[in-house]
Amino acid sequence: MNKIVVDTCVVISGLIGESGASREVLRQCLKGHYQPLMSNALFLEYEDVSARPRVQKLCPLTPQEINELLAAFYRVCQWVPIYYLWRPNLIDEGDNFLVELAVAGNAHAIVTNNIKDLKNAELSFENLLILKPEQLLRGN
Repeated sequence: MNKIVVDTCVVISGLIGESGASREVLRQCLKGHYQPLMSNALFLEYEDVSARPRVQKLCPLTPQEINELLAAFYRVCQWVPIYYLWRPNLIDEGDNFLVELAVAGNAHAIVTNNIKDLKNAELSFENLLILKPEQLLRGN
């Protein structure tokens, strides 16, 4: 099973959209087709962004349903402790933790809608793919 890091933008897109590739990535993780990796930093970001009033207003789910869906997602995640900070110096410094999680957990890919933010790192890992949700679902 491929280990993946699911960026917050994919989770939020999956919550807001009633269909689409982001929602399908969440479904496939819940069905056990992908092994999502989780860290404390990513967990906190999911919790923060999903609780924002603007996100909850756009989401067809109630706040309780959002929490239940996220809890189900967390149960299928492999929690990975981060002991070494790689600092790939991404355009958005706040995204460095995604690469660190992927490297620490030996992920196949980071799944994101923000490809450009993750592609131009000063430090790159040749076996780590940066994919949009639709690319992951097509098999790269």
